[in-house]
Amino acid sequence: MKKALTVCLVLLFASAAMAAEKNLIELHKNAGKLSNKECLACHANINKDVSLNKKIKTYHREHLESKLATPKNCADCHQSIDLREGSASALRKQVDPQICAGCHSGGMKDAKVLFVK
Repeated sequence: MKKALTVCLVLLFASAAMAAEKNLIELHKNAGKLSNKECLACHANINKDVSLNKKIKTYHREHLESKLATPKNCADCHQSIDLREGSASALRKQVDPQICAGCHSGGMKDAKVLFVK
């Protein structure tokens, strides 16, 4: 009986710990405070992604490989992420365009101007 109780308690604590680790909504709420290492633990594929047109770099690769002082940390752009917002494509909407406009409205030398002041 003691063994069965011990096994039950161990399983209970293990499942509680696993549930805490898998709370992705809570984890992503603090996206602006996460390090690149924490983000890339799950999202490492962004370093290997390629666009359909091989001549065009993906957004992430363009910034990470740039010699300009572009944002190099995930949290520079992804300050908060709400996974309840819908599909993965909806995540793009969660990057505030004002972050992009900081550089792409003439705020950074040699950055392509995408926004007009």
